[in-house]
Amino acid sequence: MALVVQKFGGTSLADADRIRNVARRVVETYRAGNEVVVVVSAMGKSTDALIDLATQISETPHPREMDMLLTAGERISMALVAMAIEAHDVPAVSFTGSQAGILTTADHGRAEILDIRAFRVQECLDEGKVAIVAGFQGVSPDSKDVTTLGRGGSDATAVALAASLGADLCEIYTDVDGVFTADPRIVPAARKLDEVTFTEMLELASAGAGVLMARSVEFGIRYNIPIHVRSSFHDQEGTWVKEETMEEPIIRGIAHDDSEAKLTVKGVPDQPGIAAAVFEPMGVAGVNVDMIVQNISSQGVTDISFTVPESSVATAVEVAERVAAEIGADGVDVEPDIAKITVVGAGMKSESGVAATMFRILSDAGVNIEMISTSTIRISCVVRGDDTQAAVEALHEGLIGAES
Repeated sequence: MALVVQKFGGTSLADADRIRNVARRVVETYRAGNEVVVVVSAMGKSTDALIDLATQISETPHPREMDMLLTAGERISMALVAMAIEAHDVPAVSFTGSQAGILTTADHGRAEILDIRAFRVQECLDEGKVAIVAGFQGVSPDSKDVTTLGRGGSDATAVALAASLGADLCEIYTDVDGVFTADPRIVPAARKLDEVTFTEMLELASAGAGVLMARSVEFGIRYNIPIHVRSSFHDQEGTWVKEETMEEPIIRGIAHDDSEAKLTVKGVPDQPGIAAAVFEPMGVAGVNVDMIVQNISSQGVTDISFTVPESSVATAVEVAERVAAEIGADGVDVEPDIAKITVVGAGMKSESGVAATMFRILSDAGVNIEMISTSTIRISCVVRGDDTQAAVEALHEGLIGAES
């Protein structure tokens, strides 16, 4: 007997027929002799609909009340899935995040999981029942308030639960066949990967590959929980995310992210402590800074450019303009129309010349590079937003297409 955690996203639960399909899959796994925990997202686009409704009521909804509202979506899903499973004469019990013992920080809308005390879920399994848990949510032990984990939080719920319960496997069911070498909507020639390492998947997820939330991969790494990303709509194998793979190609995949903006603080005095003066207030304001580039100093001043999520642009500009005035900088420029293009592959660690090849491919495609960031298995470039498709297609053909 194995313990399997299965997570189903909103597309997989979009209507009654799809909920019945989910129940069929769960029952098949259960009747094969496994213990099953199911984590569910809200149905279809219901979370977006709730957000839209809230903004019609208030331009600035209170964060606590937004979390109270948004967690309703997963509660609806969990109850309906439990009913659909019970219709197969299989016992099932649904739990909210707080009932499942998911303890989080008190940061509404972006809470982090601190601990999982899944006593009730374990009791449910011990009684031979299927446990259904609402994803994306938990409770703060300090404030006692319901919290949400941010976009993709149900993935984190699933892998964290798998780790807490000592599960053998976590299956992430979605509307795509698995993890691809690039976004197939951008690159029709992209192909499904049979397997990818945790570290590669973490880089891809952090760089914009939306199939898995980065925090869920971090839980997989920390507790070595194999993750199987697969389609809800057929029974074929998807992509295995695990500690080691059979081979390490030079480039595993290409991700892109067009949800960031670039800020430049111009004419910054080139002296010790200035970078801290710029970025410490960003951290205090809750702005996550991604890539940073400082130009070569000229006549005692320099420019500092950095990228932030689009959702944080207004706050970042406000902070940057205040800091610029304090340190005597010339001002702040904002470029909203950018994209980050990232190539990822564990084989890059032992292969020289990958960066040069990447830059040549982009040059030949007429794509200008504005910023560069690297790690041992990743190279990221910021380009203009309208160059996104050309950049991804050219890199896929030049770096991955030749390996196919």
